[in-house]
Amino acid sequence: MAGPAERRKSVGVDVGGVMVGGGAPIVVQSMTNTDTADVDATVKQVIALHNAGSEIVRITVDRDESAAAVPIIRDRLMVLGHDVPLVGDFHYIGHKLLTDHPACAEALAKYRINPGNVGFRAKRDTQFATLIELALKHDKPVRIGVNWGSLDQELLTRLMDENNERSEPWSANRVMREAIIQSALLSAERAEEIGLSRDRIILSTKVSDVQNLISVYEDLGSRCDYALHLGLTEAGMGSKGIVASSAAMGILLQQGIGDTIRISLTPEPGGDRTLEVKVAQELLQTMGFRQFVPVVAACPGCGRTTSTTFQTLAQEIEAHLTSSMPVWRETYPGVENLSVAVMGCIVNGPGESKHADIGISLPGTGESPAAPVFVDGEKVATLRGDDVANQFKQMVADYIEKRFGAGKADAAE
Repeated sequence: MAGPAERRKSVGVDVGGVMVGGGAPIVVQSMTNTDTADVDATVKQVIALHNAGSEIVRITVDRDESAAAVPIIRDRLMVLGHDVPLVGDFHYIGHKLLTDHPACAEALAKYRINPGNVGFRAKRDTQFATLIELALKHDKPVRIGVNWGSLDQELLTRLMDENNERSEPWSANRVMREAIIQSALLSAERAEEIGLSRDRIILSTKVSDVQNLISVYEDLGSRCDYALHLGLTEAGMGSKGIVASSAAMGILLQQGIGDTIRISLTPEPGGDRTLEVKVAQELLQTMGFRQFVPVVAACPGCGRTTSTTFQTLAQEIEAHLTSSMPVWRETYPGVENLSVAVMGCIVNGPGESKHADIGISLPGTGESPAAPVFVDGEKVATLRGDDVANQFKQMVADYIEKRFGAGKADAAE
């Protein structure tokens, strides 16, 4: 069976103890949407994102108050046991903020700068150089993140003029993609000239259109060996944002392109910010690149499954496994590899349950009110009564303890 292409060879970058690129597992990251100057709110959201599985968290640093808050946030997180790398997101005045707030510059694990928003005309080169020199001074890596919504207009205009002189002009989209790529590569080249080594540089070239994102990263990946951050910018809300991001990044990841990803979802008012982390994990796990949480297989339901028992049980099991993972990662090493099946009728139920580590086949419409349970491919019990759900959840807990916990030693004897 065909698998993903060999991973593109990239230079590894250490971001606060998390390796990005260089053959390391693809890293999941996210970004807060709190006012960074609000220390309590930002710490709370960083912890939520970290608990959800975000291995790197980016925060906005847009003014003096937010820059002053960064070291306080960093210290608070450390005291609370969350040693998660924080990335500062800078636009327009990053050079000034990092200069005026050295504690902020030191507390951050990485700086994210946008070449299109560093400065304009004569100030651009000077302010970009200042940012790179500050990264060197504090020994921090930099993500040079180009975004087509804030692209260097002088560069784009020059490439458009050059295109007009071609005997066979490129499409406007192709010129735009070339401008995005050149902005990233020329900025990285300038950073190296100033003294920043390749193992301290990550590139991203974000657009909000799926086909253009695929094309721009395919081209960029073939023209450099810098570590690459993937993301479909302004992906949108709900299923639209999830589908668009998964489609674009799934294709790139299958081609071996990408060292770290962020799913840029617009949350619904009052929505859960951690959804973007869960989607990123599910994308990587579904494609077989990483394993984050136990897999729960559940049938979609049909006319044979008028009861909602299997839906409720599947939801409860998945929620329980997910919420338990922050503790279980420490208590039960390897538990993320667990597979559980919760099936709704006799058609595929027993077979799917046998394929899982532990599975249950609940009775469908007209079937006998009995639910066989399979462990490691063998039928071990038949559950009956009104308490089937709780009985099965206890069996899952017992299986985890036996296989991944202290009980595994007893089982081996």
